[in-house]
Amino acid sequence: MTDLCPADSFILDGVDVTGYPIFNDTEVQKAIAFARKAHFGQLRKTGEPYVTHCIHTGKILAALVPSSGKRAVDTVIAGILHDVIDDTFENLSSIEKHFGEDVAHLVAGVSKLSYINQLLRRHRRKSISRSALTPEEANNLRVMLLGMVDDPRVVLIKLADRLHNMRTIYALSVPKAQAVAQETLAVWCSLASRLGIWALKAELEDLCFAVLQPHMFRKMRAELASMWNPVNRVKSFRRLSLKSDCHLGLQDTNAVSNYDRPTSSYERGNMQDLLQAVWPFDLLLDRQKRTNFLNNHRNFLQTSQNMPKVVIDAVIALESLVVCEEALERELLISNSYIPGMEVTLSSRLKSIYSIYCKMKRKDVSIRHVYDARALRVVVGDRNGTLHGPAVKSCYSLLDIVHRLWTPIDGEFDDYIINPKSSGYQSLHTAVQGPDGSPLEVQIRTQMMHANAEFGLAAHWLYKENKGETTSSTYDDKISASSFQTNSLEHEGYLQHDIYQKYGSIKPGHPVLRVEGSHLLAAVIVRVDKGGRELLVAVSFALEASEAVAERRSSFQKKRWEAYARLYKKVSDQWWFAPGHGDWCTCLEKYTLCQDGIFHKQDQFQRMLPTFIQIIDLTEQEESEYWMIVSAVSEGRTILPAPSAADYSERASLDSYSSTRFKNGINNKVSLLRTMLQWEEQVRGGVSTRETRRDKSKSGTLGEVAIVCWPNGDIMRMKSGSTAADAAYRIGLDGKLVLVNGQLVWPHTELKDGDIVEVRM
Repeated sequence: MTDLCPADSFILDGVDVTGYPIFNDTEVQKAIAFARKAHFGQLRKTGEPYVTHCIHTGKILAALVPSSGKRAVDTVIAGILHDVIDDTFENLSSIEKHFGEDVAHLVAGVSKLSYINQLLRRHRRKSISRSALTPEEANNLRVMLLGMVDDPRVVLIKLADRLHNMRTIYALSVPKAQAVAQETLAVWCSLASRLGIWALKAELEDLCFAVLQPHMFRKMRAELASMWNPVNRVKSFRRLSLKSDCHLGLQDTNAVSNYDRPTSSYERGNMQDLLQAVWPFDLLLDRQKRTNFLNNHRNFLQTSQNMPKVVIDAVIALESLVVCEEALERELLISNSYIPGMEVTLSSRLKSIYSIYCKMKRKDVSIRHVYDARALRVVVGDRNGTLHGPAVKSCYSLLDIVHRLWTPIDGEFDDYIINPKSSGYQSLHTAVQGPDGSPLEVQIRTQMMHANAEFGLAAHWLYKENKGETTSSTYDDKISASSFQTNSLEHEGYLQHDIYQKYGSIKPGHPVLRVEGSHLLAAVIVRVDKGGRELLVAVSFALEASEAVAERRSSFQKKRWEAYARLYKKVSDQWWFAPGHGDWCTCLEKYTLCQDGIFHKQDQFQRMLPTFIQIIDLTEQEESEYWMIVSAVSEGRTILPAPSAADYSERASLDSYSSTRFKNGINNKVSLLRTMLQWEEQVRGGVSTRETRRDKSKSGTLGEVAIVCWPNGDIMRMKSGSTAADAAYRIGLDGKLVLVNGQLVWPHTELKDGDIVEVRM
């Protein structure tokens, strides 16, 4: 299939870089000329000049970094030059002379990363007895990984290089292509996932999946196209009842296993067709590119009948997403009032075929029960966090708009704003019956939540030109193909059991949040009836809770717990015990667990209303603190004041390294180091998969630990078994107090990989 390019396209050596302004930069064009000269006469196995691979690598990077700024430009230049020192007569000195030290450092780092590929391939060819890493190999791997921590852009360039190689892997023989795909899936997709580069990871996974399981890939593409084809659009938006659909799950119990047929032989052209059915990740980052792309395909279909069916199926999937996106956009324009600084950004994504397949196997469901196979995301601006409270209120208002537009699917609403995941992830997730009658997931979050969730560890080194300086505008324009997860429930019985199991132990006094449109109010449970099916709740109309919800994990939660405790004491002291009891600022309301898994308000005629409550899930630490405060308030005891901001800054708790706000560059480095150390374990395990458990524990033992010195962030390598006292001696502060991960420790405390060590003067 040939690409159709508009007349105003920007073409470099046959590569369309339209829409990537960074290619207008004089240094980037200079790098392309340098690569063209260095690789002159070299051809890829596809028959194209080698420089096209260099430009494609730079184009992939341009889709991930800001369109300007020295770090972004240097990253793209290094991507263009990444093969120069390995495959041509040029050297690092020449690159440094023409493009500077930063680019030369990146190119050298990418060259060293090829060591991982060599390591894995060498061990695949070795016998069982020689499959473990040697001490020298383990040391080289550690040095390389620590280098990545110092500048993770090296990893990004390597991932971009691998992505383009996977896009053109049809040029290799089938056995070799499958070996490369397996290695990519096991090593590089894993690394992209750990670093939070979701969009690139999703495309890599699907390319690997198409090579390794072509029959399954083709069949799943066809089934999704059948579900989302506009001709199947339903005229009535009937509620998708999980109870009535239960028999579908029983009939489809072998749905996953039916896909698992042995891979049949296929020609190079067939593989190329399958790879074309995997959309480039940047296509989902830009709506205008997607629109132009679909228009080009429609024109191609009208003039030619040669488009492979698997590609047509992929086009149908993409078009269905556009239909959903446009429908919601129209509704938002009509229903959502404009507030300066709180602009609403709408984007979308298709879940990777590989992720859908994994979810089907993990949950043992058919493809029609994967409710997040396609998703829309609504992001509410919060003016860099200054309007975070009002933005949270807007999220719930938008949720109401979505549920009026499309019918919700029972049991598929998850509130991660009120109850963040352990990672700090916050968002509203709801699954609805889309315009074609098939499931559609909608995610709603604030700009700050989006930045923390989508870019993960990559946030700082991709989108920060200088320390502490965020180019937040890039967040608005980019959406990554995250592997979203919802709590899929297969039938009403399971739904009820799950809710009862989760909230069966809830007791009076527990804090909840009352949600009515965009109005969020603090409330507490007064009484639990009918085994947890009915709750009597005291609502305080004087406790507006949007800011409290936005900052659930803040250090000043104690004051909020105290407000809940005083509300509960007020109800107890007044002997209020029935719906309607209360005063001008407090009212008791009855809530009933409904089929959708949510506690809805009941009126005097026992009718369910849209108003609902969300039970706040407390961590063990929060629960202990909360009930201690409830007890103190009930008994009239004094509650110790929450620490002031000054006190908190003075303590400078080292636990802040886990904060999802990434306020400190050193904290981000710590997280990145620990992530890379985990990935190192996976790589080392990957070359010793045939060993016994006993032998495996000894394989690739490096005999050292890597620690981070606080507060300057230096990474220090020490022998295994080194203690806190050893670290203090190494730093030159022997005999001083040592804190490890924020806790004062004994001098003989043994250090572990990734520990943060602070020596107090």
